[in-house]
Amino acid sequence: MTGQTPRTPDLRAQREAMQKLAFLVGKWSGEAQVFPAGEATLTLDWSEDAQYKLDGLLLEIEAKGLNKTDNKIIRQALGLVSYDDFTSTYRARTFNDGRYLETDLTLLSGENGFKWGFEVGDIKTSSVLRINDKGEWTEVHQITVGSQPTRKLMVVKVSRK
Repeated sequence: MTGQTPRTPDLRAQREAMQKLAFLVGKWSGEAQVFPAGEATLTLDWSEDAQYKLDGLLLEIEAKGLNKTDNKIIRQALGLVSYDDFTSTYRARTFNDGRYLETDLTLLSGENGFKWGFEVGDIKTSSVLRINDKGEWTEVHQITVGSQPTRKLMVVKVSRK
């Protein structure tokens, strides 16, 4: 089992740090494009719902991608973002399709956004989420498998409802 060190957390510092992610709070909708290796691009109706939980200590983000023809769920994920005041780092734990991932998030300097990624075996990903100049939530996810060239995995663009 893993967890934080047994010390008293600074809840004020955690809430203040989490407020830096307030630009995401709300309901968003638009499209996502998924680029499976060797297959045709898949375009989905995409939604994001971001809400604070535990009095601002967590940010819960639920994403859902629906097939445009029959409205069946094709992709879905749930993420929980927190701030560790001892290490001054943002952490995310995300769940999708029976898997989970824990990663650090790094805020983008001077703009509303952050980046993250992970490595598992010979798979490496990098992702950037930002609010563009039109106020749209955008994400670009890239993947590298072994010695293959890096390629786009998914692109999201949603607007606040």
